[in-house]
Amino acid sequence: MRKSLGDGIANDLRFVVRRLVGEENFVEMHPNRSNNYCCGGGGGALQGGFPEARRRYGRLKAEQIKATGATYCIAPCHNCHSQIHDLAEHYRGNWRTVHLWTLICLSLGMLGEAERTYLGPELKEACL
Repeated sequence: MRKSLGDGIANDLRFVVRRLVGEENFVEMHPNRSNNYCCGGGGGALQGGFPEARRRYGRLKAEQIKATGATYCIAPCHNCHSQIHDLAEHYRGNWRTVHLWTLICLSLGMLGEAERTYLGPELKEACL
């Protein structure tokens, strides 16, 4: 998505995320938009059976996320979510990985209890 749809779609997603989390909680990665680093989980890599190679490829993304100091990393797709969550565990990242749709549902007060797995204690009880 980041290369095929370009900065326009990236800016649209940033607009949504800023409204969900508040401007004061939005932390930008560098580089960003269409120049952002791939997490290494797409294109079948996540299911490809080579976890060490996938993690080596994703190390740059893990370092990029660590550099933000953010406590959450929002992922728009399942492959990115699974890879970034795995990178946090493998490289001892201090962030939680959450789907964009999880935050949208949480903000609408319609996130199910079982869907709160990746939320930290500050959000697990929100909008119950």
